[in-house]
Amino acid sequence: MQPVPLVTLLSVLGLACSLDNGLMRTPPMGWLAWERYRCNTDCTNDPDNCISEHLFRAMADRLAEDGWRALGYEYVNIDDCWTSKKRDAQGRLQPDPKRFPSGIKALADYVHAKGLKLGIYGDMGLYTCGGYPGTTLDTVQIDAETFAEWGVDMLKLDGCYSNDSMKAEGYPKMSAALNATGRPIAYSCSWPAYQGGLPPQVNYTQLGEICNLWRNYGDIQDSWDDVLNVIDWFGRNQEVLQPAAGPGHWNDPDMLIIGDFGLSYEQSKVQMALWAVLAAPLFMSNDLRSISDKAKEILQNQMAISINQDRLGLQGVRMLKDKYFEVWKRTLSKGEYAVAFLLTANDGTPRPYLANLAKLYIVDCRLGYKVYDVFDSSFLGIFTLIDVIYLKINPSGVVLLHISPVCV
Repeated sequence: MQPVPLVTLLSVLGLACSLDNGLMRTPPMGWLAWERYRCNTDCTNDPDNCISEHLFRAMADRLAEDGWRALGYEYVNIDDCWTSKKRDAQGRLQPDPKRFPSGIKALADYVHAKGLKLGIYGDMGLYTCGGYPGTTLDTVQIDAETFAEWGVDMLKLDGCYSNDSMKAEGYPKMSAALNATGRPIAYSCSWPAYQGGLPPQVNYTQLGEICNLWRNYGDIQDSWDDVLNVIDWFGRNQEVLQPAAGPGHWNDPDMLIIGDFGLSYEQSKVQMALWAVLAAPLFMSNDLRSISDKAKEILQNQMAISINQDRLGLQGVRMLKDKYFEVWKRTLSKGEYAVAFLLTANDGTPRPYLANLAKLYIVDCRLGYKVYDVFDSSFLGIFTLIDVIYLKINPSGVVLLHISPVCV
């Protein structure tokens, strides 16, 4: 990391306590365009899938009408490539007039009328990653004010075409500017992903004071290998990452790709299970107009969502990793737990796994625990601390258990 000038450091310290917006006390949920739709601006040949107000209105319709909103999926998030190539005469960002002819304020009004929230994208740099106008230090205030005037509910601030000192000053400065608007705007920072995701380059104490969530790692791609890489990175670095997360400030392992092209049914359950255990934001990036019933069933699983949304806000940790299996555990409120048993082998044979509560360090209630299989929606029984819980896990699959104490 480049040395930061003293003036910049003083500026950062002065803004470090600026975030006090009371938002995202549980991980946010919704839909985000990037992984599925990228920077598709060809509305002539692909009008239903290009980055346009038509796309975001369509996804808002589906969230409101197909049961998503009722489960907590409330954000409709624009990503890169929504702006014109130049700011307007007053120096403000402006949407592409052909693809967003009604403007962002009208889109926000449409989304709000559906009982949903609108998220937008910016970049702390000269340009966005797609080459559109970025937010520089001298435009932070006007951009924050513009987003507030439009009725935006969330800002994702990327970090392309920037440098270390610009990010160190700019990300805290945007946090303060958003709060100064008086409009509650949740703030997603991509800063740590550009600094390697780990200390000493990343200060998670500071991030928790200025951001509601942050991207730690690279962009997820539509593949099983990418999902495993993200899971493993969070497991290897959990001693740093787990304490950083909590109500109002979350680690973000990136979008849910369930319902796209790269994951099997079993692998889709893995991503949902691990994102629930990690207390991760649940931002789908898929086509809600044509999503399969099986993918929808996974994403709308109420017990998996309740695990993710547990108000204690503790991120889960990896307890075991061997040649074939990983075991992840999350402590929930009311003495409850969630445990995910992941089989990473893909040799075609479901494998048995023998667990018991004592080995999982779930021992507070001596009378035993009620155990539910989340994705099978089945009650497995009441188990004492030493009873064997027999599981069978499919290749590249998962069994997610919800475990609650018998003790009152």
